[in-house]
Order: sequence, then C-alpha cells, then structure tokens
Amino acid sequence: MRERGRTRRLLGLGARTGGALIRTRLGGQADWRALGEALFEGLSELKGPAMKLAQIMSQWDDLLPPDLAEELARLQRQAEPMPWPRIRESLVAEYGNLEAVFREVEERPFASASMGQVHRAVTLDGDTVVLKVQYPGLADVLENDLAQVRRLMRLGRWFKVPQARLDALFEELAASLRGELDYRAEAEALDRYRARYAHLDSLIIPEPLLALCGERVLAMRYVPGTPLRDLESGDDALRQGVAVTLADWLTEELFTHGELHADPHAGNFAVDEQGRLVIYDLGAVIPVPEARLKAMMELLEATLAGDPMAMDEALLRLGGRQGQGAPLALYRESAEAVGPLFAPGEQDFGDVRVHRRLRDLSPRVWAAMDRLQPPADTLLLSRTLNGHYWNLVRLGARLDMHARSRPLLARVK
Repeated sequence: MRERGRTRRLLGLGARTGGALIRTRLGGQADWRALGEALFEGLSELKGPAMKLAQIMSQWDDLLPPDLAEELARLQRQAEPMPWPRIRESLVAEYGNLEAVFREVEERPFASASMGQVHRAVTLDGDTVVLKVQYPGLADVLENDLAQVRRLMRLGRWFKVPQARLDALFEELAASLRGELDYRAEAEALDRYRARYAHLDSLIIPEPLLALCGERVLAMRYVPGTPLRDLESGDDALRQGVAVTLADWLTEELFTHGELHADPHAGNFAVDEQGRLVIYDLGAVIPVPEARLKAMMELLEATLAGDPMAMDEALLRLGGRQGQGAPLALYRESAEAVGPLFAPGEQDFGDVRVHRRLRDLSPRVWAAMDRLQPPADTLLLSRTLNGHYWNLVRLGARLDMHARSRPLLARVK
C-alpha cells in the first residue's frame, strides 16, 4: 500500500513536470517557481532515487530556468531528516545492541540527503565518529522508483531524443544509483583515495572504520569543517587556496588515475580549520576511459580554436550528434562563450558575464535537440564536470586555465 502511494506521488510530480516542459516546448509559459516548490516538498519527503535525480538536475545551473534551479538546490541543503526511530532500526539491524558498540549516538542528524543521513556517535573507546545510515527499505523501493523514472524519461521524445538514447541514459543513471546502495564499496573508495592522495597536504579524506562499516551503514572518523557553500562570502585567500586544491585534485583524478568523484554537490565538501579541502562522500566514483577523455579534450581543443567544423567532428566521435545539418552558428557562439575562461592569464570563474552567455545559449541548445544530443555513455561524466565547475564558481576561483589546459591537451594527442 505504501509503495502504491509512493508511486502515485512520483507520477503526480512527473506529470506536473512533464506538463511544464511540454508547455515550454510548444511556446507557452511555465510557472517554474511553483513547480520547484512542489518538487522540493514532495521529493524531500519521499527521498530515495527520485530525490537523487532532482539533486543531479539542480547542478545543471546553466540549463535549468533560474527559479526551478533555485528551488531544486534546496534539496542539497534543506532536505527533511527521517525520524530517529526509523534510523535506529537500521543501526540495530547492523550492530545489534547499540549500547555494546557506542557510548552515545546523536538522535538529531547533522546532515540528511537523498539516500541516507549522517549522525555523530561516540564509541566505547571515546572516539567521535560519524555514521552514514542508509534510509531503511531504500533497496526495496529503488527498482520501483527507477521504473517510474524510466516512464517519465519518455517525455524526452517530445524533444526529439531517440528512444535508444533515452534507454542508454537511463541505464547509466540506474547503474549509478544501484552502486550507491553498497556502503562497503564506499568504505573501500575512501581507503583507496586516502592512500592515493596522501601527498596532497591541502586535502583530507576521512578515515573509514572498516570494523564498523556494513552494507547499509558507513562509519568514519569525524572531521569537522565549514561547508563549501558557506565560504562564498568568506576570506578570499582561503577560497583561492581551496579552489587551487580542488582543481589540482580533479586534474590528477582524471589524467593520472582515470577516475572521477561523481557526486559534486557542495554539501559533500568542506574546509577544516587548517584550510584543507575535506571530501566527505565517495559513494559515487566513476571510471573515465582514456579514449573518452581524449575525445572530450579534442572537443575542447576545437572549441578553443573556434573551429565549428572540428567541433562537429569531435561531437560525432563522442556520439553527441545525429541527423543532418550541423548547428555551426551555435558552435561558434558556444566557442565564444567558453573561450574567455581559457584565455592566457588568471581568469575569474565568478564573472557573471560568462554564465549569462552560457545560460542565454540554453534555448538554442534545446531547439537543436534533433541534431545535438548528450552522448549516452557520458551523461554522468558531463553532469559531474558541470557540478565541479559550479563549485569553482561558488568559490569565486581565479585560475589560469590556459596554462593548466595546455599540457593536458598535449598529453592526449
């Protein structure tokens, strides 16, 4: 009965979203603020995969209508916590008698998200730890939620997205969400990343306590920090140091290790008292094959050269184009919008003129969907890079992307 009620609510929210998209597609006006409020209220309560999908959407700041993006962004920082008795069920299922393991567990979470929430605890030895607890029953509702998401994705046909492309996008999303249910895998990722980036003094990754970790509960040493989103108006020198660390780490992830942290919303990052970047969540780490990275860098090189024909060839190799008639004018405008970020010298990621130009191109991108498609097997990668870009924007980063990109472009030739 509960599952049927959940399905009805998801379908209702999906129908409302689809109606707004179709009205826009047909040249009408949609109340994006009202839609965003409805999605926040409904998904915050339902949690799970549907809320995770909305969080992913909220990171597409440059494509979504501003009112909708603003409301969806609240899901990253204001999601309603699940009541303690339900969370305690999960902890008891994992540990049995809690008093035999912990001196205390705080009933009030200090973070709640789509797939679980985080509670502080003190072990019998007096160590302060954090417990990331998966919402009870989440594995049971996952497949049902995914079925509803797949049904809603059929709306993509209104935008001339081929069914095969929609199916591929769904499978990548589903694989990512299923992977996030296994907290043992996240514990292993934390261990791997701690060893891999131990040489970066400006980066800290919490230590997983493997003896206390299970499939549905992840235990880590407590590392306090100021959330990244709270630094936006903070000390400039601190923000620039954090931005350099973030950029250096992402570059090493991609070009040395062929992996990428794939959940870049600002709540997963913080800064400790020493000014080090803290990475809290490694539930989603994706491989980035060298061939895919090379193809993306070829597209970047063509874009920076302002060569629309080369841009089209690169998109075709990526699987990002179909049909007849390359949108060459759109390519030129895109190159003009992106180019300033890679000009020689230090560039300001907080420059609103760049974002305004990118946002103004969004209607043109949607209008060209019969020819211009997101490559099916890079949905998560593209979304992730976009999310990390917006974290640099929030920090007001000033980086010399020209100097940073030249050696990388040379490496993939």
